[in-house]
Amino acid sequence: MTDFSEAMSVATSGMKAQASRLRHVSENIANADTPGYRRKIVAFESLVNEGRRTGQVSVGPVQLDRTNPTQIYDPNHPLADPSGHYDGSNVNLLIEIADAREAHRSYEANLKMFDQVRQMSSSLMDLLRR
Repeated sequence: MTDFSEAMSVATSGMKAQASRLRHVSENIANADTPGYRRKIVAFESLVNEGRRTGQVSVGPVQLDRTNPTQIYDPNHPLADPSGHYDGSNVNLLIEIADAREAHRSYEANLKMFDQVRQMSSSLMDLLRR
């Protein structure tokens, strides 16, 4: 595999991983008010090929955040226990917005890397044609 295609593969895997992360962040935001919802966390794993690290990443198994959900007092809610409390979600919108920004910036960085490699490859082909 050429250096150009390896670099493009690394950038592509990064974009795919960040897109998956953004999808889960948006699910968390959409379910912030859902009683009992647990925040989803995406972990990345390095890919290994024939015993050496490739620089590529993949999305590992999605995990649920173990933070305790907020206790909401509403005695009229159908999920309320005898004391009038029920479990809300454990989604913190501030954390989700920060994660979304970080994932977006990482996606953009990978996209710029992909574009730079594409331009370098095109320039090399132009030089070789002369």
